[in-house]
Amino acid sequence: MNTIKNVPARVLSRRGGHSLEAEREQFDKIQAMSISKAINTLEAPLKEKHARRIILGTHHEKGAFTFWSYAIGLPLPSSAILSWKFCHVLHKVLRDGHPNVLQDCQRYRSNIRETGDLWGHLHDRYGQLVNIYTKLLLTKISFHLKHPEFPPSLEVTDEVLEKAAGTDVNNIFQLTVELFDYMDCELKLSESVFRQLSTSMAVSQMSAVQCRLAPLIQVIQDCSHLYHYTVKLMFKLHSCLPADTLQGHRDRFHEQFRSLKSFFKRASDMLYFKRLIQIPRLPESPPNFLRASALAEHVKPVVVIPEEAPEDEEPENLIEISTAPTVEHPVTPFELFCFGSGQYTGCVCRMILSVPRDLQIDNLKKEIDLLRAELEKIKLEAQRYITQLKAQINGLEAEVEEQRKQKQKALVDNEQLRDELERLQKAKLEGDRSRGLYLEAEKKASATEMRYTKLKEKHSELINTHAELLRKNADTARQLTVTQQSQEEVARVKEQLAFQMEQAKRESEMKLEDQTLQMEQVRRELASKKEELAQLQHSLDHAKQVSSDLGCQLGALQAEKETLRRSVSEKECELVSLKGTVQEKELLLSQEGRGARLQGRALLGGRLTKTAGGKSQERTLQQKLLEDQLRMLHGTVREAESIIQDAVAKLDDPLHIRCTSSPDYLISRAQAALESVNAVENGHRCYLANMADATGLVTALAQFAHLTADSIVNGSATSHLAPTDHADKLIETCRNCGQQSLDYLSKLKDKQSLRQADPADVRKTLQGLLQLGQELRPRSLDVRQEELGDLVDKEMASTSAAIEDAVRRIESQVCGSVFPLNQVARCFSLVSATTPQEFYAKNSRWTEGLISASKAVGWGATQLVESADRVVLHTGKYEELIVCSHEIAASTAQLVAASKVKAEKSSKNLSKLQECSRAVNEKAANVVASTKSGQEQVEDRDTMDFSGMSLIKLKKEEMESQVKVLELEKTLENERLRLGELRRQHYALAGIYDENSDVGRSSAVRKPPGILKKPPVAQKPGYGFKPEHEEDGVYQAHVVNF
Repeated sequence: MNTIKNVPARVLSRRGGHSLEAEREQFDKIQAMSISKAINTLEAPLKEKHARRIILGTHHEKGAFTFWSYAIGLPLPSSAILSWKFCHVLHKVLRDGHPNVLQDCQRYRSNIRETGDLWGHLHDRYGQLVNIYTKLLLTKISFHLKHPEFPPSLEVTDEVLEKAAGTDVNNIFQLTVELFDYMDCELKLSESVFRQLSTSMAVSQMSAVQCRLAPLIQVIQDCSHLYHYTVKLMFKLHSCLPADTLQGHRDRFHEQFRSLKSFFKRASDMLYFKRLIQIPRLPESPPNFLRASALAEHVKPVVVIPEEAPEDEEPENLIEISTAPTVEHPVTPFELFCFGSGQYTGCVCRMILSVPRDLQIDNLKKEIDLLRAELEKIKLEAQRYITQLKAQINGLEAEVEEQRKQKQKALVDNEQLRDELERLQKAKLEGDRSRGLYLEAEKKASATEMRYTKLKEKHSELINTHAELLRKNADTARQLTVTQQSQEEVARVKEQLAFQMEQAKRESEMKLEDQTLQMEQVRRELASKKEELAQLQHSLDHAKQVSSDLGCQLGALQAEKETLRRSVSEKECELVSLKGTVQEKELLLSQEGRGARLQGRALLGGRLTKTAGGKSQERTLQQKLLEDQLRMLHGTVREAESIIQDAVAKLDDPLHIRCTSSPDYLISRAQAALESVNAVENGHRCYLANMADATGLVTALAQFAHLTADSIVNGSATSHLAPTDHADKLIETCRNCGQQSLDYLSKLKDKQSLRQADPADVRKTLQGLLQLGQELRPRSLDVRQEELGDLVDKEMASTSAAIEDAVRRIESQVCGSVFPLNQVARCFSLVSATTPQEFYAKNSRWTEGLISASKAVGWGATQLVESADRVVLHTGKYEELIVCSHEIAASTAQLVAASKVKAEKSSKNLSKLQECSRAVNEKAANVVASTKSGQEQVEDRDTMDFSGMSLIKLKKEEMESQVKVLELEKTLENERLRLGELRRQHYALAGIYDENSDVGRSSAVRKPPGILKKPPVAQKPGYGFKPEHEEDGVYQAHVVNF
């Protein structure tokens, strides 16, 4: 490179010292130039001098701020090669740059990820490599940020590795997994690069191939360290954990060992790597981690980078005109040439200096324009040469590829001809061998024919013996069938007996459960009544005490009032007499002197003054009476407020959740509360008319407070049995009722608002509570008590009509057609057993359950007849008869249960009804048994014919049958789920909402009907029937049909 020697002091004086900004500008300029030269779109490997300048720049500024400020402005999405070189430079900067580079790269993770995702979606050869390379860089950044003990160059001592791993086996295990992931990313990049390259030795000398291979130098350096650290940690893990636990780690290490060994072998065979890096050799087999002494045999792989020969630096301007301060005489290119060649003379300098400055500037501009034009021409010419050379290279590569394909084809043809020759030679040998075998076979054929004749005779004897055995087998099978039929008959009889025993057992259990439920219900009612009675007694005692105190005060005030009235009347009489006396005295003394008249008048004035004092005392006593009445009213109001507040507090009390009530009782309490509101209104009106007497208002307020609090508490208890929507409305109405009552009572305590107090809002909320209670009443309770008996008679009559119609239809079927297996007789006996029973009470709340059960019996009889009709016409199923029998038996059992609620134990009608129920159960069992027997006989007639079916066809039929079985099992499961949902919906529609009842509730609550197993005949969930409340009718009997 040409340098300027002996630069005169005058020229040097023009170059002022660089300031800090100039140095920074020069640094930015060098970095920008290096980055632009290192990261470009030329398909050529990265030059080390450009990468070295970028790395030195990171150490100069102690970070990668300048690098990223230029890197983020690169058009990476426009060129895959540009992105590939960017990843290569970033990899070198991470490995060899300043330690702060890692933190700076962390801020730009999203840019790296977006670049990789972009090229990963495009089908470009370099794009796929860029996608894998960015994943490797992100993994590298994450690992070194998480483990700062490992520098990005991965060069640490064994002591640092031991310290980083620590003594916790979990940390060692996790660190080993992360090193495995790190190694996977490195090996994946190398495999992707080699997959796109040819294995030819000459290929690695091409610039396009070297562009792909260049980043693998850093991959080799990383892999050597990662392999060493993995081996160390694996030996440490095997010293802490069992070998079976680390089987997955060993398998993963062996796979990475094979990939890494193949990668190092392929790379060491390439000429490109031989002059740039010395690749270590791995052992032939992976280390044996199960043997602890194998750690001493491990040798750390060392990568050696040879010293590079110094490259020729590009010529640079040693005199920076642009950064020098402004001088009076700028240096021209001619002057610099003179300086550089040593031929500078004073004459020439004087001639140059004598030229005007403007002219020099114009000349320089012209020269610059000429040089720029020549530079453009050179660039165009170079671009044209580059294009031609690329076209020649592409043509040569295509020729090389064609030659390679022809060579490969020739090798394949040669291999095929060699195989054909070997096959012909083998065929010739086989022919010679077959001739010898043919001669031997002819000799053996004669002997075989003789043996065949003997075997044929033996076979005919075996056939005759087999036929005789088949005949004996048929007789034995016939006898076995008869035996099985007799056994089935015995099993059927046994099943009937077991069913009858089970039915008797269920009846006894039902009786025991009914008695237990009744006892528990009586106990609960007794406890609730005792508690309510104690509360009412306490309230009554308190009210009596308050009333007695107020009565005493009122009596004292009344006595004092009477005393004052008597004193006032006496004073008035005395006043009248005194007035008469005055008049007489005035007449008598009219003639006396003025002094005597004045003296008499003075005496009279004194007496009048005494009389006026008595009147003022009467007014004071009257005011005291009013204040006492108001004080008594305030005390009553405070007591009423405490009662209502206590009732409102029970709305949020968790212990109150188990308290329940019925809509009827709530309606009775609400109506009583409304009547008490009217009494309060009348008492308030009387008190405003005569405020000296508050007895009526106080009494009405005490009654109002207790009845309103009772309505609120019962409203909350009723909501525990109501649906969700009604329960929410009921709770909200109770809160409003309590709030309105408290507002009304607060107005009564204030003298100013006493006259404006109006209980209209309280009455409105109580009416809303009453309306909600009426909405919650069962629909059957809307019927008047005197109409219940008629309704039961009508339902019983309709049930009887349905049964009789079913009997007539069955008789007509019996006369008109032949019903197989005596099922018509069984159905007839079943229907005739369910005779109508007149067992009900005219005034009972369980009438709805009785009506529901009677309807279910009639409906079941109708369905049984229709199912039998369909079975006769071969359009129905035997299962329909079984289900209808179950329904009739269950409905009859429900009818008996409903009747037991109010019937006495000595009732004859109840005994008859129970006998009929047992008869129904027996007939239902007969129908079920007959139906199953007929179904089995029909199925026995449909025997399968396996004659003419091969093994493959039987296997196919077996697979199809298994598929059908799985489908039917799935259908069965879905139907059982649907049955459960239908039963739950039936519960809801029947009005059963009490899911939080005690353990003493019915067995259906404790054990809901299963949906995975069909219950036995006549086994229906039992429900406890709550006895009717003596006063208010709190509970309602519920009977549910399925």
